[in-house]
Amino acid sequence: MSKHLSRSDESKEFFTNERCHILELLDNHDTTKPFSIARARVEPGVTTAWHRLSEITEYYYILSGRGFMEIEEEDGFEVGINDVVSIPPNSAQRIQNISDEDLIFLAICNPPFTDSNYEDLDSV
Repeated sequence: MSKHLSRSDESKEFFTNERCHILELLDNHDTTKPFSIARARVEPGVTTAWHRLSEITEYYYILSGRGFMEIEEEDGFEVGINDVVSIPPNSAQRIQNISDEDLIFLAICNPPFTDSNYEDLDSV
């Protein structure tokens, strides 16, 4: 396989305390990369936990389903296929699946996501 190709392995998808399924597509442990990419999957009717990423700008690219996005104290808004949501660093955020199918999106983090940058706000 080429060093220029990364292949995802569906068996590596895992469920998080945030109430969504994650499949890392571009390794977030390689800090030499300028960003990380994960596929997130939120089941119908589920709202992810309030959380924030310190010092990381995150982008959600919606692949399928519909959601209701909340960022900080702003009014929430609906998102759907091909929408891109920009989440500034240190912003409280969550998303709810408002469709009958899985809400699937890419979570692109710049710089790469690390566990130490993640803060669970539901348990605070």
